[in-house]
Amino acid sequence: MSSESFLPAGAHNQTDVYAVHGADPEVLAYAMAKYSRSALSMRESLTEISAQRAEQFLNTFYFQYGHRSIADLAHIAFAVERLSLLAAIVLVDEQRWDGQERSTRYQNFQKSGWYFPDFGTDSASARLYIDTIENLFATYQHTTAAVHEALRQRVTRPESMKPEAYDRTLKARAFDVARYLLPLATNTSLGQIVNARTLETQVSRLLSHPVAEVRDLGKNLRDAATGPAWNVNAKSSTEFIAKLAAQPELAAEAAALLAREVRTAPTLVKYAEANPYLIQTRRELEQAARELLPEIPSKTPPHAVVDLVERTETLEVELASTLIYWGSDHPYRQVRDIVSQLPAARIAEIIEIGLKHRGKHDEALRVFHAGAALRFDILMDIGGFRDMHRHRRVTQIKQGFTAKHGYETPHSGDIAGLEEAGVLPEYRVAIESAHAASAKIAAGSAPGAAMSALYLLPLATRVRCLFKMDFAEAQYISELRSAPAGHFSYRNVAWEMYLALQRQHPSLAKYIRATDFSQPIDLLQR
Repeated sequence: MSSESFLPAGAHNQTDVYAVHGADPEVLAYAMAKYSRSALSMRESLTEISAQRAEQFLNTFYFQYGHRSIADLAHIAFAVERLSLLAAIVLVDEQRWDGQERSTRYQNFQKSGWYFPDFGTDSASARLYIDTIENLFATYQHTTAAVHEALRQRVTRPESMKPEAYDRTLKARAFDVARYLLPLATNTSLGQIVNARTLETQVSRLLSHPVAEVRDLGKNLRDAATGPAWNVNAKSSTEFIAKLAAQPELAAEAAALLAREVRTAPTLVKYAEANPYLIQTRRELEQAARELLPEIPSKTPPHAVVDLVERTETLEVELASTLIYWGSDHPYRQVRDIVSQLPAARIAEIIEIGLKHRGKHDEALRVFHAGAALRFDILMDIGGFRDMHRHRRVTQIKQGFTAKHGYETPHSGDIAGLEEAGVLPEYRVAIESAHAASAKIAAGSAPGAAMSALYLLPLATRVRCLFKMDFAEAQYISELRSAPAGHFSYRNVAWEMYLALQRQHPSLAKYIRATDFSQPIDLLQR
């Protein structure tokens, strides 16, 4: 007698697991949500649900009752192609985000093209913009070739290494050096898979941005989610439907299939608009920062790359400091020390700025993610920041792009770099000319001149960002990003993070397996 005969009534010991394919994302989200409101199985739910019923359900429970967890269940894949590096950085700035972008290490961005803002009647700024971009790309191309050749002369190919692998490795390192010259106008492409909840907040955030390209990107994302999706199986589906149509009794069904368009999120994203809370708060915080730090120069701490700011302040001071930091270009330690001396009433006023415009369904801004044990204020090149930006288990408070912090000159510590390749003077002239042109355009009369000028900033330009995290994440980043296979920019940052931890928490730092950035590496064994 089998053990099943001993099961009491109502007991079931067979778990059923099956993959689901072919359902529209919103319909699938509705079916999953029904688990909390119906005893139907997934198969039964999907069989009875039509796209129209799903939309009716979502309009009721999602929009009227705010059941945003339903949107967590609808995952949508997007291809976003030919957007600027500047727009890409804004796009991926989500804590719940999965995707991949074109790599500056393995692809030649000379072929990518670049974004051209609307300069209106300001032809002088337009001409300066074009000349600067073309000069940066010409220097990028020359630097890539010069560093590649210098590496070939200094790095001997082992007999066991195939010539194509050897050349690919050296070319990747040459791209690592040359990428500092790429302007934020450079076009890139990326793919993302996000749930509809993240997509809704992403679209709203993009629509709230001061850069026109980014706002247009928000509209395009919303249109892509609510309009017909591209069907990778369209050709095979059409051929199959044509066979059905040849049978008279199935002709009507075939016609219905042929006419059907898949819309990935026609309901969940259609109401996404610019966020007044974000726009108004950002504006007022920038004004508060100017009033609090009117003539105070940005004072860089002794360890300029990474500053692990120890916790000495109250939670209220941390919140107010982070808000002012976000609206300024000053180091966190400097802002924290100034804010901590303010009267309690003034600190409360700053916090109030961050919350007074919050709408009924708005989450508090990211700057309110406070209380993390470790706060790393990092000043690094934009190119390296794009790599560090991928860490989603941290709270990142990025300041605006500016040339005020200067730029990085890549010193890889390897056998050949800019100086060895004989292009260091050319590199410096290109970067400094781009910064000068950006400042000149920002002062011009073109529409959105200040925003258009940002596109000329090369990836060598330094950007400041506050990374808040726990010990486990600091350990993870220090170990992963200091490894020899990584780019030397973030390897240096990860090593400095480890050293900062070692100084402040030596008993914990000894458990971190960081790789000493100051030690030479075998370029061919990366």
